[in-house]
Amino acid sequence: MTTTPSPAAASAAPAPTGVDALLALHRADRLVARYPTVRELLTDATPAELARAGVLLSRLDPDAVLAAHPGVRTVSVTITGHGTLSALTGALTGELARHGLVSRPQVTDFDSYVFELSDPDSSLYAAKADLVLCVLDASVVFDEVPLPWTAADVERVLSAKVGLLEQLAARYAGTGTGTLVLNTLPLPRAHSAQLVDHRSRARLGAVWREANARLLRIADAHASVVVLDLDPLLADGIAATEPRLHVYAKAHLSAELLAGYAREAAHLANNVVGRTRKVLVLDLDNTLWGGVLGDDGIEGIEVGAGYRGEAFTAFQRVVKQLGAQGVLLAAVSKNDPDPVREALREHPRMTLREADFVRVVANWAPKHENLAELAASLNLGLDAFVFVDDSPYECGLIRRELPEVAVVRLDEEPALHPGRLLADGWFDTRELTSEDRARTSRYRDELDRRDFLDSFTSLDDYLNELGVTVRVAPAGPDDTSRVSQLTLRTNQFNLTTRRLQQPAVQALLADPDALVLTIHTADRFGDNGLVGAILAHRRDDALYVDNMLLSCRVFARGVEQSALSALLRHARATGAEAVYGTYRASAKNGKVRDLYPRYGFVPVPGEPAVSGADPLDPAAADEDALTFRHDLVDIVPVPGHVALTETFEGEPER
Repeated sequence: MTTTPSPAAASAAPAPTGVDALLALHRADRLVARYPTVRELLTDATPAELARAGVLLSRLDPDAVLAAHPGVRTVSVTITGHGTLSALTGALTGELARHGLVSRPQVTDFDSYVFELSDPDSSLYAAKADLVLCVLDASVVFDEVPLPWTAADVERVLSAKVGLLEQLAARYAGTGTGTLVLNTLPLPRAHSAQLVDHRSRARLGAVWREANARLLRIADAHASVVVLDLDPLLADGIAATEPRLHVYAKAHLSAELLAGYAREAAHLANNVVGRTRKVLVLDLDNTLWGGVLGDDGIEGIEVGAGYRGEAFTAFQRVVKQLGAQGVLLAAVSKNDPDPVREALREHPRMTLREADFVRVVANWAPKHENLAELAASLNLGLDAFVFVDDSPYECGLIRRELPEVAVVRLDEEPALHPGRLLADGWFDTRELTSEDRARTSRYRDELDRRDFLDSFTSLDDYLNELGVTVRVAPAGPDDTSRVSQLTLRTNQFNLTTRRLQQPAVQALLADPDALVLTIHTADRFGDNGLVGAILAHRRDDALYVDNMLLSCRVFARGVEQSALSALLRHARATGAEAVYGTYRASAKNGKVRDLYPRYGFVPVPGEPAVSGADPLDPAAADEDALTFRHDLVDIVPVPGHVALTETFEGEPER
């Protein structure tokens, strides 16, 4: 007998989660309306589930998603290369969706990468994609070796192929506007095993690795090129090829390897759109050490001894390595503060010490409240944070209360902690700068400044005692990486939110009509480094400010007023009749909407901003931006508490 469930029983059925919930939204025609929830639904998805979800999401119209949710970021991607790459589109769409991004994919014709990258008039260049993925495999070489072949034959063809890729990369660097992504070539055993003597196999392995090393070095020559090393993915046990698809479908890389490639490419895309995370917040008990400090005492926690203790030490070493490269480390733990400080300072086998953290918070308040207060004290948005905990409850709480925070849930096996933390490339960046390496000490200084502020009854007294110095000077070649990084990572004090990769900054430095200024600050607590930039260009008798950026670390200290004062006086001294400024609203830069009016600029109604819609085309109009004009008569003074040094080419230092 068939029993029909009652309405009450049906309503009690658990709601679908993950990819199943995504499918339910699709069937209900609500996927576009609920797109912001996709990120959470895919948080714990497996690579196979992500590929499945990506196929579904790739059917969405990106413009419809943007119309419904204007704050969602899109990434345009052109996929080219050798072989059938259809499996990559879905996998990449799913990976980008996990990061809250919408993909705009374009796939070139089969095996057309040489034509597409060599012809400046090709569809690849016309698309002006953020990322161009040129996906290659071993068949680009073995399709051209004679039969029978030797290791010497492979070496000859491989050398010519890498030389061709070097030329194509150089062409893209001089013509393209985004980032070109190449990859190392996996060497399947099916090829090396065809050589029956081990000496020839060894020679083949040597020439193959030398060619891959040469490929990896292409990125050293061109700032707009990234080369993904596929060897670490293969070392994790992913098969390079699937023999049947390799022969029958010309899909020369396995779907699993393409899924791993897509994950790495999504990490890069996060950086391209300025979504790199900055802060790693860690639980302590059963995360950085085994056991519960309050119950087991300092002598009873597991770290540095025994197989579990050694596993926790290995995890601490990974965390310390990240911290040494500019990732801000913080701890938030439900514990009494004194035992935590004692453990971090005095435990003989502790790798991480109190000095490695910008802040250690140990109390019994809810962790989401502690995390929100930490973000406020560091003056960073919550989307800059990654939270790591072994507790399902705490992870669920943060996901619910602070959805902008990325959450990494650990399990009871500490040997797996490093892999869980590193799986998503939260902190990946194109290139480390000196500012990155000094970030921890500078943010720790910033917390000292806030403590110093608390000792004053007025902000003016605090600023007068702080001893702020500002230096404004033209950018040089060594500043390219940092200026680019500021455009990619700065969200709050970013007047137009134009993201510039290093080649675009280099082009501005080479443009005689462009002006790229750097802003450096320091005070009694130390040197803040290069914290801001002004991008401008000359046109006729006016100077147009395309963008102004300032690190959140130095807000509200008169830095922006000093820099604008220097810029306006420079414009007047060099014959400009007016300075025009542009503001383009974003989800996070509302606090600088009134920056120009505050310092003497007046709105220019009905005129689109002549600004960086295309940073290499200063005449491009941006109809979504607001334009302001300063007539250079009444220039805002430098604040009395700031010591300003300004250096402009052709002018004496002031």
